[in-house]
Amino acid sequence: MTIDNLKRVYFLGIGGIGMSAIAKFFISKGIEVYGYDKTAGITTQQLTEMGAIINFEDITSVIPDHIDLVIYTPAIPKTHIQFNYFLNNNYALKKRAEILGLITDGTFTVAVAGTHGKTTTSSIITHIFKQSKKSFNAFLGGLAKNYNTNFISGIEAIAPQSVIAEADEYDKSFLKLHPNIAIITAMDADHLDIYGNHQNMIDSYNDFVGQIEKEGNLIIHKNYIKLLRPTKTHIFTYNIEGDSDFYIKNLKIFEGSYHFDIYFRGNILVEDIKFNQGGLHNIENAIAAVAACYLRDINTKDINKALRTYSGVYRRFDIRIKSNNLIFIDDYAHHPQELKMFIQSVKDLYPRKKITGIFQPHLYSRTRDFANAFASSLSLLDDIILLDIYPARELPIEGITSEIILKNITSKNKMICKRENLIEEILKRNSEVFLTIGAGDIENLVLPIEKTLKNISKFL
Repeated sequence: MTIDNLKRVYFLGIGGIGMSAIAKFFISKGIEVYGYDKTAGITTQQLTEMGAIINFEDITSVIPDHIDLVIYTPAIPKTHIQFNYFLNNNYALKKRAEILGLITDGTFTVAVAGTHGKTTTSSIITHIFKQSKKSFNAFLGGLAKNYNTNFISGIEAIAPQSVIAEADEYDKSFLKLHPNIAIITAMDADHLDIYGNHQNMIDSYNDFVGQIEKEGNLIIHKNYIKLLRPTKTHIFTYNIEGDSDFYIKNLKIFEGSYHFDIYFRGNILVEDIKFNQGGLHNIENAIAAVAACYLRDINTKDINKALRTYSGVYRRFDIRIKSNNLIFIDDYAHHPQELKMFIQSVKDLYPRKKITGIFQPHLYSRTRDFANAFASSLSLLDDIILLDIYPARELPIEGITSEIILKNITSKNKMICKRENLIEEILKRNSEVFLTIGAGDIENLVLPIEKTLKNISKFL
């Protein structure tokens, strides 16, 4: 199959962040795009404005004639009516990961893998490429604030010299990619519903490393290099400390921004960087991104200039309100390690302020597998409000509720709250910092919370 011969494509789960990026890519090539999603959202609205025709009912009467290809996400249940219609009528069906593999095939690919940090790292790389006027297409797992989209092109996008893509470990999707430069930000246990145990997941990451093209490069966080099997791939390590190939020196915080220098093997690489994103973990993401851009021969002055104007990604340390009396930050964190890094970063920035965190667990299986670790991370907060578990693709598991996290949280101020009562509970708090955290539909509560906080005089 070749993408250039496609005229009409149908997406099952078109609103998903990974799916919508590919749909935008097809529209940019003049291909007709149709699709289904369970609910409307920002990405479906953007796609509709670009010309896609989207339906929100699982019925077959809305399916147009002459569909060349059906692309589906693994989140689509096997009982889905449209999915089974396509399956039973011998349509060409491909998973999203297979299509991303086709798109990247034969093009210099920078692929960012890791259990957390993928989206921020790949969006920084994308911004540097864009500001450096490079030829590329980028497929991101979030909406980049600089561009308000998850599909971004540079010059000569029809025949790009590079592709930037997130390499998703879920369902082993990243094994469809053969990158020239690969980044691994983290290899913490996750998706155990797919892998069964942490070692199986590590084995898949090693398989991913084995697919790096000959003479290609791997950039990996120093903490995880011990998990790699022997490989002939060129390996570069990174972290904040100076015990890696890429690291920083002279870190300072001034007027809400980080200032630092990036070094490569003892020599200064990029000097006097100003970086406006909160959290030490985001500095590490920036180091990895700079390493990839340096290995792709981007000028270090262009790298520095781009980092100064990088605005971040929606739902990644997304500061919604910032005043002397009130801070409101939204974040996508949905793994215990992500939670810990995010909350600790907020505490470091606002050490004398009371922090209330609103967390929505994502998936029954993840809640079951990491309940104690979630409780430990959330115990860093002064006040915790837990929402019910967001099921995503899963059916309920008996005995698995938010209560199994709550009971092990050591903070005194903790509760489980129904969505409809959340605003009322927020108004009872006298906190100076509010956090919304999670990968589920908590994102739909961000704007109502933001409006409430802005309109209540005690928070101003």
